[in-house]
Amino acid sequence: MPICVFDIAEDGSASIPTNTSLTGPARYRWWHFDLSDPALAQWCENHLPAIPTGALLQPETRPRCDRFEDGLIFNLRGINMNADQLAEEMVSIRMWVTDAVVVTVRLRRVFALEDIRKSAQAQIAPPSPADFISDLVTRLTTRVQTEVTTISKLTEFFEADLEDDTTPIPQELTQSRRRVIRLRRYLDPQRAALDKLAVEELMPPHNQPTLRELANRTTMAVEELDALRDRLVTVQDDHDLDVARKQARNSFILSVGAGIFLPISFLTGLFGMNVGGMPGLENPWAFTILCIAMAALALGLVAIFRRKNWL
Repeated sequence: MPICVFDIAEDGSASIPTNTSLTGPARYRWWHFDLSDPALAQWCENHLPAIPTGALLQPETRPRCDRFEDGLIFNLRGINMNADQLAEEMVSIRMWVTDAVVVTVRLRRVFALEDIRKSAQAQIAPPSPADFISDLVTRLTTRVQTEVTTISKLTEFFEADLEDDTTPIPQELTQSRRRVIRLRRYLDPQRAALDKLAVEELMPPHNQPTLRELANRTTMAVEELDALRDRLVTVQDDHDLDVARKQARNSFILSVGAGIFLPISFLTGLFGMNVGGMPGLENPWAFTILCIAMAALALGLVAIFRRKNWL
């Protein structure tokens, strides 16, 4: 059974049909299904051509816009707004659109489609299939831009943190890089699909400017994601470089300390041997002299290191 089905008139009013025909007496009929519906495959085989049926039933999709006979096979991706799910795990929308029918199939809940469903219930639905597509793409693109803006602001925060050397690597940095990669994976082909849709002959001339603008906004979002990807890599590199500098400094200090105490360790080891003939065994001042000599040696090494700018 479909999630919903409406007969939508040219004035935007909608009614629930009483028959199961693919099209109805109104301007167009909208069928909305869930991909998990066990009856969906049989319904598609009974009402749709084979190629659109295969496109609607695919478990994995990528954005596309392909003309087939008198209709469009149109796939989109939108920001995932479902509870307890990552926004960048974009939800898919599979569509078959003709001048008389719109068939949409979802795998997970798509809030943009839910908004159109509510508008149909409120009798203000998109008055034509082309307007349906424009409305849907507008809602999806707006949410995409909002998500990209959120990541952009977070990136600015990461960049500002670089001014403080004591700031640790943000835990959200790696997550933000993954968000950018996942979003761009789907938005780049979606940009191409929208570019193709904007010049599609099946789209009425009055809808094409809106579709071109939406394609341009998607292109801007992809370009912004490219910039964010590079900026986040730069932030990560700066943090890695700062860690490397600190490790190098600590290693250098340890090396200098070892260089100072190595000769002293040699002397203590040499005079610590319990063998006959050791000088100073009978001299009560021998230990004091040795300590003074080692202190003088350490100070001398420190002076040499400072002169060579090692300290």
